[in-house]
Amino acid sequence: MTGYGIAHRETDRYAATIEIKSLNSKSLDLSLRLPRFLQDRELEIRNLVTKSLIRGKVNLNLDFVRPRATGAQGSILNKDALALAYRELQELTVVTGASLEQLTALAHALPGSLRIPTDATAATEEEENVPWEELLPLLHEALDRVNQFRRDEGQALTTEILGYLDRIRIQLEDVERHDPTRIEQVRLRLQNHLAEITGSEHFNATRFEQEVLYYIEKLDIAEEKVRLINHLHYFTETVYLPEPTGKKLAFISQEIGREINTIGSKANDSVIQHLVVGMKEELEKIKEQINNIL
Repeated sequence: MTGYGIAHRETDRYAATIEIKSLNSKSLDLSLRLPRFLQDRELEIRNLVTKSLIRGKVNLNLDFVRPRATGAQGSILNKDALALAYRELQELTVVTGASLEQLTALAHALPGSLRIPTDATAATEEEENVPWEELLPLLHEALDRVNQFRRDEGQALTTEILGYLDRIRIQLEDVERHDPTRIEQVRLRLQNHLAEITGSEHFNATRFEQEVLYYIEKLDIAEEKVRLINHLHYFTETVYLPEPTGKKLAFISQEIGREINTIGSKANDSVIQHLVVGMKEELEKIKEQINNIL
């Protein structure tokens, strides 16, 4: 099923966003995009997503950004380091004869000319090691929103599918109303043929009775109508079950299609054939939507 969920958290140390998109698929096809420091958590994340979403073509993107001045408290300037650098540059102006501006630009341009203090490097490494347990609730929040999106879509699909099912019921009722007319037409045809056959000297009453019984049984669609009604009721009950029912609904729809086809082949009537085509059309719409259901 399609779904979308996003969760965001922003602190003084980082901003994290987890975005999950899901498209219809018969199995789970998961694509992850994670920051480098979470690569060792990929298997755990995959297991959580698989357990929660079950199936779908899923893209998960975890965007992690650190502010430019993370962890700063009070003044953002290291006054002692800045004063020391200024004195060193002044000394170099005497030695080299270059201006202070020229030496400052040169210090920025030459690799290795500036040294980052050890305490600043340690602070950067500490910022990178954000505990996974701190980001895990964000993943659960995004998954919950995807599933809520799916539930909302499922409610809309339920209404749509039950509408198709009701139209099959209406057409089946039309078959039921027309069936007595079809039977009367069959009876009249048999009477006309009987009048022609009984006048023949080769007429065999026993064989004729067997053929008539076989013919009547072949044209009788009463059992198929009863089974189709039962399948429609069972389908409706299954739609409202709390557990995933996509596969079960697919099996029931196959049985519905089998009974509709049998009614069409046995009826041997143009009106009923027309109604059968209409029922098949609605059933195909149901099957198409079932592919979107877990």
